[in-house]
Amino acid sequence: MTLPRRPVLPPDLQSVFWVAALPMLAACFLPWVLLRPNRLAAGEFLRLAPAQVVLGIVLALALPALARWRPAWLPPLANAVFGLGLYWLGRSTADAAASAGDLARASASSGVWLWLVGAAVGLYGAGRVSALLGQPAALRLLWRWLWLPVAAFFLLGGQLSAWSVIHELSVQHSRFWQELGQHLKLVLGALALAVLIGAPLAVWASQRPRLAGVVLGLANGVQTIPSLALLGLLIAPLAALSSHFPALKSLGISGIGTAPALTAMTLYALLPIVQNGVVALRGVNAGVLDAARGMGMTDTQRFWRVQLPLALPVWLSGLRQAAVLLVGVASVAQLIGAGGLGYFIFSGLQSGAGDLILLGAIPAALLAVGLDQVLRGLENWLGRTGESRP
Repeated sequence: MTLPRRPVLPPDLQSVFWVAALPMLAACFLPWVLLRPNRLAAGEFLRLAPAQVVLGIVLALALPALARWRPAWLPPLANAVFGLGLYWLGRSTADAAASAGDLARASASSGVWLWLVGAAVGLYGAGRVSALLGQPAALRLLWRWLWLPVAAFFLLGGQLSAWSVIHELSVQHSRFWQELGQHLKLVLGALALAVLIGAPLAVWASQRPRLAGVVLGLANGVQTIPSLALLGLLIAPLAALSSHFPALKSLGISGIGTAPALTAMTLYALLPIVQNGVVALRGVNAGVLDAARGMGMTDTQRFWRVQLPLALPVWLSGLRQAAVLLVGVASVAQLIGAGGLGYFIFSGLQSGAGDLILLGAIPAALLAVGLDQVLRGLENWLGRTGESRP
């Protein structure tokens, strides 16, 4: 009788779990919580208990060990490790805050961030392992996204309520949702404007190779201007327009606020949308277009029924890049009064309050990741739909 062969991961995938284990090992010996008597005062660092340190070391070393001997156990372990980091964060901050006053802040220290970084790398590797082992699609989806309901459970269940960032959120609850909504308006508004301008421009440039270089060169030129400088350069012309044309001022166009922010963000988003659009439209197989012409389709019909559907997955990758870029640029727009999550980031920088910085930075990062995943999923779905076409 022949025993079933144990799956062996390629060396590069095994090394991913060493990359995950190393920051987690360091996290076990670093401070886990910074307890301060108030938002701005200096505080003391608190570490994990000895039993937690031992457990952390065991779990960190288990990742590369299982990658070598039991790869199928890696996805559940990676999710458990991530959840354990959140649990320890909630437990440590709650214990620290219980012995302090109402103004005290229990912040996550370097140990927390290193542990979560290692756990995130482990989750990435576990997703690759699940696909490599050929596990069912539903199981792969579970292992890929199980961390999300776990994080939601800790967040919504109140287990992280003592963490300083959540404490700041409870204090500035209404302002947070207002600025988050403004951030989304800026990102989605600029993305819509960039598509309305960039999509026809990409179609036009794809049919004119010589002029395409000029268009892409101009879009590249905008990307070389720092976002803060571009926002500043737009203040004077937009202020002049609003002062000379009262109708524009009545529409909300002025030198500061939403108008220059949307203008700058739209200009930044044009390059990935136009560039990927040109590449996608030119990359459609000429034989397919000839076949459509042979079937009697007009140029317009060929574009809408054949060329655009085949080019759309590649084109959407440019839209995804633009969306992620805009989330970051929208944070800077606070400096010209446009609002958004940058309000908390710059308020924290001005007052030296790291918790306020994180209150703006963490949701902005999650928003960028969420937009990336949604558009990536749409891109993959369209790609599979295109491949299934006869």
